Amino acid sequence: MDIIRTIISGILIATGCFLIVVAAIGVVRFPDFYTRMHPAGKGDTLGQGLVLTGLMVYEGFDLISVKLLIIIIFIFIANPTATHALAKAAYVAGVKPWVKDKGEGK
Repeated sequence: MDIIRTIISGILIATGCFLIVVAAIGVVRFPDFYTRMHPAGKGDTLGQGLVLTGLMVYEGFDLISVKLLIIIIFIFIANPTATHALAKAAYVAGVKPWVKDKGEGK
């Protein structure tokens, strides 16, 4: 039974790490502030949630997994709220979104 729990937790942790790396690449590759906010908000939230869920599965049900669940709930509330607040603050400050030129990409 321990080997199945270890395999499941390894898959969850590896998937979470993959999403975090892909989100970091998206932050570097996207052209402006608003498009960079998308992978920073979504990829990190889901990646962190999967990593912490993998740790919960690995640990089993005890006080540590309850604490990890509380952290997951906090992350799922705080990250999207912070992303929205940053995007709204940038919009109010006058940061213009990137617009593709018609001649660009040909």
